[in-house]
Amino acid sequence: MNNWLYILFTFLVSYTIRVLPFTLIRKPITNSFIRSFLYYVPYITLAVMTFPAILYATKTPISGLLALFTGVFLAYRGKSYPIVAVACCIVVFLFDLLF
Repeated sequence: MNNWLYILFTFLVSYTIRVLPFTLIRKPITNSFIRSFLYYVPYITLAVMTFPAILYATKTPISGLLALFTGVFLAYRGKSYPIVAVACCIVVFLFDLLF
């Protein structure tokens, strides 16, 4: 019985979060602050989910941090995604191999 209450509560919370914007907001959003906030929400959510995985998916968090810095540097320099991914993998491999 207790598990069904947890499932019901989870369903209600998830459903409410998804339905409320459709029912409460009927006109287009014109406020530039809210529009920019909503624009960046997916990117921030992805970053929050990815950042811990970057640090703790390797043997040591230091190699993950080095790969993160490598990826940010190469992406800032305009390198393509495959080059950034391969470079990060090489950095982790070499660091874990040497230390």
